[in-house]
Amino acid sequence: MRQKCLEIRDLQISFETSAGMVRAVRGIDLDLYKGEALAIVGESGSGKSVTVKAIMGIASSNQKTEAGTILYTYEQDGQSVTKDLLKMSPAEMRSRIKGTKIAMVFQDPMTSLDPTMTIGMQLMEGMIRHLKLDKKAAKKRAIELLEMVGITDAAKRIKNYPHQLSGGMRQRVVIAIALSCNPEILICDEPTTALDVTIQAKILELIADIQKRLGIAIIYITHDLGVVAKVADHVAVMYAGRIVEKGTAEEVFLDPRHPYTWGLMESVPDITAEKTKRLYTIPGTPPNMIDLPDGDPFAVRNRYALKADFIEEPPMFPISGTHAAATWLLDPRTPQDVVEQMNPSNGTRGGNRDE
Repeated sequence: MRQKCLEIRDLQISFETSAGMVRAVRGIDLDLYKGEALAIVGESGSGKSVTVKAIMGIASSNQKTEAGTILYTYEQDGQSVTKDLLKMSPAEMRSRIKGTKIAMVFQDPMTSLDPTMTIGMQLMEGMIRHLKLDKKAAKKRAIELLEMVGITDAAKRIKNYPHQLSGGMRQRVVIAIALSCNPEILICDEPTTALDVTIQAKILELIADIQKRLGIAIIYITHDLGVVAKVADHVAVMYAGRIVEKGTAEEVFLDPRHPYTWGLMESVPDITAEKTKRLYTIPGTPPNMIDLPDGDPFAVRNRYALKADFIEEPPMFPISGTHAAATWLLDPRTPQDVVEQMNPSNGTRGGNRDE
């Protein structure tokens, strides 16, 4: 039976700037289950990273959480405990959650590693502090972790400094550090962006393998649908601070229902396509999050927009028990012939690439 470990409800986060309030996250709902991988997908500025940083308790000085809950459920002394992470103090988050229960892998390993410390010391630091291991035990565990993430000659490598390792090896070290205190949830924020394509694939395979071996839950933050297809069990598509579509990976990839999701799918290069066909790009740019337009923020970029899209933002319409999308095309009041015309199966999705 699936067990929910993280439940986000009506999360709303804004940033106060000299130009006005940036409504970065606008009432999102998300669930994460033990042992499963959730991918949050969307363009830059859609609110993906702000959402996961809220889970980790990472906030800038001008950030304000205006509403919502982030409920984390875990086992303690044989009993199930649920905590609202938004109500925990920074000190409590540091001592009881960060690194120990929930850990994070950032996109650039060089900004995550201390250049003045050996990787061995950086691995041992958290284990000595949180797991109360002595240096000998921490060193042994550090070597085991480096071997787990695929670094050869681990006993020698723990003496290396970050600059002595390749980009792929540094990212492996960052993953090892994230796993050092046995977290139940691992958040990967664009974990392969700074790496070349070959290394990207290896890192993704590594994370997927670790997930299966350790049974941990993973949240991937990415704009790359190729990443999602390889690793995710469930997908949430974000646009302008909202979830516009969510479902199992199979549902979102094989039966996408939101026009924004269609555009993302059509924007992925297809090596089987004819050379004369141009890659589709979603027209326009994301909206100003300080002054959002009336209706659906995606309407001005949506070639399938209905009149209602310019008047009122659509709610989330259920498609199945796990699949839903926020588009007026799913409203029962929308004429059936219009819905059929927009149906991805008839080849209209994303428009004509030859245009």
